[in-house]
Amino acid sequence: MTSVAGTPQTAVVTEPTAEQSAPADLSAAHLHPHPALAALTVGAIGVVFGDIGTSPLYAFREALGQTSAGGIDPSEILGVLSLALWSLFLVVTVKYVIFLMRADNQGEGGVLALAALARRALGMRSRIAIVLGAAGASLFYGDAIITPALSVLSAMEGLRTIPSAAHIFNEGVVRALTIGILIALFMIQARGTAQVSKLFGPVCILWFVTIGALGIWHIADEPSIVRVFLPTYGISFLATHGVTGLFVLGAVFLTVTGAEALTADMGHFGKLPIRIGWFFLVFPALALNYLGQGAFALAKLEDAARQGIPFVNQDWFFLMAPESLRPALIILAGFATVIASQAVITGAFSLTQQAIQLGLLPRLRIRQTSAVFAGQIYLPAINWLLLIGVLVLVVQFKTSSAMAAAYGIAVTGTMVVTTLLAYIVVRHRWNWSRPLALAAILPFLTLDLIFFGANILRVIEGGWVPLVIAASIGLIIYTWVRGKKIVSAFEKRQSIPLSDLAAALEKRPPERVSGTAVFLTANPHATPGALLHNLKHNKVLHERNLIVSIRTADRPFVDEASRAKVERVDENFSIVVLTYGFMESPDVPRDLGVGNKTEQLGLDPMRTSFFIGRNTLKPDAEKGMPPWQDRIFLFLQRNASDPTDFLKIPPGKVLELGEQVTV
Repeated sequence: MTSVAGTPQTAVVTEPTAEQSAPADLSAAHLHPHPALAALTVGAIGVVFGDIGTSPLYAFREALGQTSAGGIDPSEILGVLSLALWSLFLVVTVKYVIFLMRADNQGEGGVLALAALARRALGMRSRIAIVLGAAGASLFYGDAIITPALSVLSAMEGLRTIPSAAHIFNEGVVRALTIGILIALFMIQARGTAQVSKLFGPVCILWFVTIGALGIWHIADEPSIVRVFLPTYGISFLATHGVTGLFVLGAVFLTVTGAEALTADMGHFGKLPIRIGWFFLVFPALALNYLGQGAFALAKLEDAARQGIPFVNQDWFFLMAPESLRPALIILAGFATVIASQAVITGAFSLTQQAIQLGLLPRLRIRQTSAVFAGQIYLPAINWLLLIGVLVLVVQFKTSSAMAAAYGIAVTGTMVVTTLLAYIVVRHRWNWSRPLALAAILPFLTLDLIFFGANILRVIEGGWVPLVIAASIGLIIYTWVRGKKIVSAFEKRQSIPLSDLAAALEKRPPERVSGTAVFLTANPHATPGALLHNLKHNKVLHERNLIVSIRTADRPFVDEASRAKVERVDENFSIVVLTYGFMESPDVPRDLGVGNKTEQLGLDPMRTSFFIGRNTLKPDAEKGMPPWQDRIFLFLQRNASDPTDFLKIPPGKVLELGEQVTV
């Protein structure tokens, strides 16, 4: 079989280093000076709540639509509305805002940050935390593809509620407009969103004020609608509707999609601004709007009964607005859904960066799009893969109602994973007793599993889409991790202890050349393959040799003072371990002090060369992974970004040496 160029022997390795713990309060918030609390709250409203804030466009309509087969009566409207409001309260308010936001990793949240925290708590038994983190990340990508497609399409469908323009905006035109908006959104990612993101907060505040006002206006249609705050209406609905009730519950879950963003974006805004935004604006606006939609639907139901005509489930959100104001509402909804989509896209970029640093995915090209904000990154490969997935969904499902069935499974699956990780943190990190930890987590897990079970019923309708996406990502992660273990095992077998080499060179010193050689390796105490090849073929040794290993800690950021750990072996060799947080990008020359003579490791850039081991991988059907998995791993290796780019090493200063490895 033909051999394929592989990735360097000395790529980033995941290895938590408790001895180099950063200060407890170190986070993204401390890397840049924060503006006032009010500005942070406005920013959080624009980024964190975009997804959940656009749910009123379709959530109530879809949930009510599940009951329409046998006709809709007032008790069903009240039951659906009660379930929606209590879902917002229990899942978002109690579980995420009050409880899970306490489980942060140095201020950072999200499923991988929580997995890293759980891994630190479990120590040697950390495999389960990594498996759960990989599962949660895989499910998130399904969410990241569906959110832009569903939200933008549902906003554009509002054009069909304008009677004078309904004949113009047929299904095909609406779909074409949606595709155009989505393509434009993904096209601008390469330019960065630092400037336009300043508008996110004000636009979303206008959005929440508007939907809250619409709700208040229509609550007057049926003031008694507030009685749905009694949970008995929702419980009674589920008790009397059997399997239909479960389908409705699956659709009701659409009201809480986006809740994961509350914890995932903690590092950017902090807990307090997110909580202020939720309690004082977002939650009241959502509750009022859902109440308004329910009251409006009840009024229309009574009108239909008086006129003796069938009652039909409709696009309640847009119909609440007067026809003269509806175009402005549709435009505002379009902006809100684009902002929600942007938040999910940015989240996918951040999650991928974390997964790369944690060793779950191959290196991908990462570009900084802002000189001020470290979190403003762009990953071309992820951007275009998301766009392809989004466009396929829009073309395949055609309407937001058809697509809604695919939405809940990815989100509920991620929530189940988050809850399981939270148990590990509560039990092993916070050191709660098992009964107390179970008492705190079991109610949340039960709620998550009920929602997950309700959404699984909709697999045939479209719920298979996020499951296929998650399974594909999970297979990639598994193949990558397994392949890297095989390569690492080969390198370990071929290596000799650095101390042994140093002793041998003391007895028989080779030819020496001036300058510094930096050898990058996964195991700093073993002789790098590139060093052995250099001695074997070039028969020279530099006057100064640094054996550099790059590690990713199980925390988001590492204090600069703790970045480099230096260990002198002898006159010829020094070991340098550079530790980065899983939300940081390595910069090897900077952290070795190349070009900065005042640093401890200050090196002359004109006299420093970097050596990277790059093995040639060859598939073997008789050992290692199965042939089909070999092909996947080799594809990932070939398409991984160049290590010099990922590690920010000047290409002109790099020498690559390696050998053939069978996988």
